[in-house]
Amino acid sequence: MSTNRTLRVLEQNGSIFIKLGQHLSSMNYLLPLEWTRTFIPLQDKCPVSSYEAIEEMFVADTGQPIASQFENFDREPIGAASLAQVHLATMKHTGLKVAVKVQHPALQEWVPLDLALTRFTFMSLKYFFPEYDLEWLSNEMEMSLPQELDFALEGRNARKTKRHFDTIKDSPLVIPDVIWGRKRILVMEYIAGHRTDDLAYLDSNGIDRDEVSAALARIFNEMIFGDTPLHCDPHGGNIAIRHNTMRRKHNFDIILYDHGLYRDIPLQLRRDYAKLWLAVIDADERNMRKYARRVAGITDEQFPLFASAITGRDYSAVTTSVISTRSDKEKEVISGAMGDGMLQQLVQLLGQVPRIILLILKTNDLTRSLDESLQTRAGPVRNFMILARYCSRAVFQEQIETIRSQGSALWPRNMFGLIVAWSSYLRVEAKLLLYEWYIYGIRVAGLASIASI
Repeated sequence: MSTNRTLRVLEQNGSIFIKLGQHLSSMNYLLPLEWTRTFIPLQDKCPVSSYEAIEEMFVADTGQPIASQFENFDREPIGAASLAQVHLATMKHTGLKVAVKVQHPALQEWVPLDLALTRFTFMSLKYFFPEYDLEWLSNEMEMSLPQELDFALEGRNARKTKRHFDTIKDSPLVIPDVIWGRKRILVMEYIAGHRTDDLAYLDSNGIDRDEVSAALARIFNEMIFGDTPLHCDPHGGNIAIRHNTMRRKHNFDIILYDHGLYRDIPLQLRRDYAKLWLAVIDADERNMRKYARRVAGITDEQFPLFASAITGRDYSAVTTSVISTRSDKEKEVISGAMGDGMLQQLVQLLGQVPRIILLILKTNDLTRSLDESLQTRAGPVRNFMILARYCSRAVFQEQIETIRSQGSALWPRNMFGLIVAWSSYLRVEAKLLLYEWYIYGIRVAGLASIASI
């Protein structure tokens, strides 16, 4: 099969070609399932650099051998990715068990050539097949890769995100502490866990899949609509679950790794994107089109395709009830459409939208894939209600700012605007609260399934 041949070529070329394959594996909204599923092994199956090469790089970057920093340093890595590998070690003076992330030494020499080759490949594809213009993908890699190769920057991203989520009550998110970092070396607290799709681990430890799904939804909606940068690479290899009976609300931790690729979403874009999703949830096509134009410059002709891309749903579902569960028939319809010309249109469309929207789309699709792998009882209903809460909050904050800019809240017009804003916000909050209590009641009653609403 052509997909398997492509997989072997990406594996053999290594480095950024594996990174390219990882990116393609997340593009369920663009590529047929045959392709995205074939590339999933690239999330975990990557080449390993020798210990001798790592030792040489360590001396070059720190001026000291590995033994000067660590009491023990495992020669074999516990994990290897496209750009780096991770070794277990013990700090020399504190005895702290740490994970040492080291960049593949050969990358410094080969990345410029690999990027040039990737750019040439996509330019050639565009020349011979103009309808498949994927230059935007190589442009995004050229912008993102330098950030992902700067481990000192990754350490700063991790610390900033950890500080933000430490202020959120009952958030189960855990980000390993950063001990120190250099451009090619990052030393972090060692925290292990299991993949989110390890359903046997979740079930054997009494971890509720629906609660894990809801927690993931809250974490990434906070990043998209809250006051913190967005983690743009939340694939299955970068998230782990750990049983934790010490928490008050949950009995698990969600561990987030690999903080190299972050993006700041401009405030107005966050708010317009929130309004777009509120329109999607309400099946309000007029406002969907309005805010799709604002956030991504989408024309009326392009809108049906864009709506399917951001929701992962057939357009008929978008205009009726996007919160319903995707049927096997709908999945077949979407997959068939990709083979009937939609793929070509979607490639062209994604080449026109702003890069930040592409990364948001990528994050949406990765989190949607994580949720589907959990095989939750509630389906998408709860997560859409959580999304609605964050969107409603973002819009409410904008409305309050607008009212304040117009003078005293006691003025009749401002008072009326405040009441309307509050009532809209509280309506969403009340719906979600009632649904949370409904889920709790079902769980207490010990019922096996949760009915869709």
